Amino acid sequence: MVTRSQWSDGGGWTLIELTIVIALITVLSTIALVGYRSAITRSREAVLMEDLFRMRDAVDQYYADKQNYPATLEMLVTEGYVRAIPNDPFTGTPDTWRLILAELDPTDPLAQGIFDVKSGYEGTALDGTLYADW
Repeated sequence: MVTRSQWSDGGGWTLIELTIVIALITVLSTIALVGYRSAITRSREAVLMEDLFRMRDAVDQYYADKQNYPATLEMLVTEGYVRAIPNDPFTGTPDTWRLILAELDPTDPLAQGIFDVKSGYEGTALDGTLYADW
């Protein structure tokens, strides 16, 4: 049986000790959350760089084979250069890719196609550059 004197022997926590422990837990969890968010952003940036590399490579292969640029990204899929148009990792949709068209050929004005692909996301990367400029 527990008596009253056993509870009052000074073995409990004071309010200051509890406040310090809670403050330390808060600081450590904030540091962990910031690290987690930057890790997520770094992984999305890596996926974006890889997707841009793959799509640009497919456009270059298409041009090397056909001597003209594809009119749409879907042509890369139908012709077998890529399996599917990837989702932009920041917008989550394949519809936001910004297409850079090739310069207009005066001898064949209808032959203009996609020369380059960029992200349509308007955010700033961890290195300070814009994703839309990659």
